[in-house]
Amino acid sequence: MAAGQVEAAERGATRIADRVVAKIAAQKAREALGKVPEGGRAPHATVTVHHDRARVRVVLELGYPSDIGAQCGAVRREVARGVGSLAGMEVSEVAVHVERLHSAQAPGAKRGRIR
Repeated sequence: MAAGQVEAAERGATRIADRVVAKIAAQKAREALGKVPEGGRAPHATVTVHHDRARVRVVLELGYPSDIGAQCGAVRREVARGVGSLAGMEVSEVAVHVERLHSAQAPGAKRGRIR
């Protein structure tokens, strides 16, 4: 190979679609929470990627009562770590939106979301 030429394996670019990064983020949020509350939906995410930086928004439902701050912090950490390692992106922000709380009332009581 002549001087100044770039190896074939070093040429080109890799682009990971926002929806792929969002799937990674949602999966990492599920892993951070452990389980979805009864009657709840699994976390979902939206992502905006600009160059190699990702901004992530995760929407989730939690059980009630629970330590909301601790769970949201765990989701932020796991999503940032997972997107960083799997997609090779810097995560500049992980915004967590708790959409609903689901009550785990006494057995036999009506179960459902807290309004």
